[in-house]
Amino acid sequence: MSIEVGSKLQGKVTGITNFGAFVELPDGSTGLVHISEVADNYVKDINDHLKVGDQVEVKVINVEKDGKIGLSIKKAKDRPQAPQRSHSHSNSHSQRPRQGRQNDRNAPKVETFESKMAKFLKDSEDRLTSLKRHTESKRGGRGARRG
Repeated sequence: MSIEVGSKLQGKVTGITNFGAFVELPDGSTGLVHISEVADNYVKDINDHLKVGDQVEVKVINVEKDGKIGLSIKKAKDRPQAPQRSHSHSNSHSQRPRQGRQNDRNAPKVETFESKMAKFLKDSEDRLTSLKRHTESKRGGRGARRG
């Protein structure tokens, strides 16, 4: 039995590491489910999702020339419709009701990754500018007041 990309197989978890889980496939070969391929949501600790001996359905996502097999548990799950991420803003509010404007003032504000990253970058640049100004004044303004 050859392992082909895209095929779904039943496997048994034989080992767990901090970066993923090793799964023995029906033909006796072993593949790796990376921690990012365990569940649809963020997985901080793989032990919360899997343990040695678990039977899991996996999908083969790649087979390297050296024989390493990349597997995914989340892609093996049958979904009625995969979430589509479009860049058009025509109906993005109906697809993502929790983001954007909140109608209920008591609802917690949900920040997107992009907004958090933008805030972080702005804070970082402000701190760096302040630090540069502070160190230049300590050095006697070297480079700042030549003339």
